[in-house]
Amino acid sequence: MHRTQRFIAIAAVVAGLTHFAPARAAAAEPVTNSDLNAGLMYQILIAEMSAFNGDDTNAFSLTLDAARRANSPRLYERAVELALRARSADFALDAARAWLRGYPASKEANRYVLQILIGTNRLAELAEPLRRELQGLTGKDRVGSINVLPRYFPRVTDKALAATVVEQALAPDLPTTAYGPAAWSTVGVMRFGAGNLPGALEAAQRGAALDPSAEEPAVLALNLMETKTPAAEAIVRKYLDGKALPEIRMGYGRALIGGQRYAEALAQMQLINQQKPDFVDAWLVRGSLEIQATGAAAAEKSLRKYLSLLPAEQDPNDETETGRGAVQAYLLLAQIAEINGQPDEANALLQRIKSPQDALRVTTRRATLLARQGKLDEARAAIRSAPELLPDDARTKLATEIQLLRDYKQMAEAYTLLSRAVKAYPEDNTFAYDLATAAEKLGRPDEMETLLRQLIARAPDYHHAYNALGYSLADRGVRLTEARQLIQKALEFAPGDPFIVDSLAWVEFRSGNLPEAQRLLQQAFTARQDAEIAAHLGEVLWVSGQREAATKIWRQGLELQKDNDTLQETIQRLNPSL
Repeated sequence: MHRTQRFIAIAAVVAGLTHFAPARAAAAEPVTNSDLNAGLMYQILIAEMSAFNGDDTNAFSLTLDAARRANSPRLYERAVELALRARSADFALDAARAWLRGYPASKEANRYVLQILIGTNRLAELAEPLRRELQGLTGKDRVGSINVLPRYFPRVTDKALAATVVEQALAPDLPTTAYGPAAWSTVGVMRFGAGNLPGALEAAQRGAALDPSAEEPAVLALNLMETKTPAAEAIVRKYLDGKALPEIRMGYGRALIGGQRYAEALAQMQLINQQKPDFVDAWLVRGSLEIQATGAAAAEKSLRKYLSLLPAEQDPNDETETGRGAVQAYLLLAQIAEINGQPDEANALLQRIKSPQDALRVTTRRATLLARQGKLDEARAAIRSAPELLPDDARTKLATEIQLLRDYKQMAEAYTLLSRAVKAYPEDNTFAYDLATAAEKLGRPDEMETLLRQLIARAPDYHHAYNALGYSLADRGVRLTEARQLIQKALEFAPGDPFIVDSLAWVEFRSGNLPEAQRLLQQAFTARQDAEIAAHLGEVLWVSGQREAATKIWRQGLELQKDNDTLQETIQRLNPSL
């Protein structure tokens, strides 16, 4: 900077007691004369010259002294900034505390103290500044400030101590009905961040006990549900009994989906649709669930409702990228059109998707359409020629082609391609699992067992392998004790999974325990409307002499998936006239 410009800038700081200001002041602003005497003006000038020359320590000392003498908040702030620039947290803290002594009600000064203490991990000194941060706040302002406290601590090393200090600071609020739910939830969030899940649950419970309709404990409980904390769900459900926010009900629905409790998740979406019909995301999730649960007609209605609530579509020639939710809706609607034998409608829906990142998904759906028209080779060629824009696209293309071969009963070719995939991606558990199941389909149960045991040894938490091996043993009526142990192991990893419950029921059926098999299969079918589960439940009912009930279940299964191999084989074997 030219020397003349330098002194103009310094003079601007001195005159306004602010940061470097533009040389040209706004004409409309009134002139405010400084009440500093000549000595202080000169001191500040020297301080700024020192700062300009890189002597931040001297600049800090002079500025802090001037701030104390003038009791100026702008000079205190400048002193803090100079200390931080000199990387001296102690000096910065001294300046911020001096500012706070001069202006005890200054939120800005207090926040500097907070930030410096947190940044230097001096957590034990935080309780008073935290209380001061909330001082004077009432109503929604106080609740909002309590809720944001955890955001101050993302990088602290001793998160347990931070949680304790925050709890100390919030002690006056914790027993109150007005602020206790938010305060306990903030304590719970801090405990959660420290890995203290029982403590976080206790905080959520205490907050909810003060006011079951409060949002904060319910949100904390939702987060705890993701960590498989069973007691947390009761807090959420109690909250949902009242006038629940649709966002929290949606979060609960997503948690249910994560736990594969699809029927319950669908019920939550339906409640949102009743209570707030314009809550758009609930229609999309509902449609996604209805495809499996209640059939294509209901799903199509929900998905089209979702699209109708989105902002009006622009000109078809506009290349604006399609939103994420709309992409999902169009893909699902295209799938429904395929199911309904409407390939032209499916193609028209796919053409409405303008999203480079979804190009492979669109190509996959188009390939499925080609395969449905008997053009399997063209479908495979379309998949192979699709551009690879994302790092995982090559693997996705391979998996898609394999699935297409399996869907169209080309099991030998699928097995060959899976063998290549396992070599190309040796750590991919899904490819290893699919190779094992393909071997079984080709009549090689010993090879399947070997491959699954290798997978279990490599990935002991891959529950699908336990379930597949247990079901295979049960279906063949061999080593039923071992089959039950394998399936129960799978249930430890995925409690309530309807497909694993179906496998356990099949062990009971093969063991001659028809009542228990029926109970488990009805539980599984209630949780997941699936054609294969319907086949098994129908067979148990048929063998138990409940033939009318069996026929009814099989008909339901045919509505879900009329070409399911297990269902077709069961009906042909037991009731071919159906």
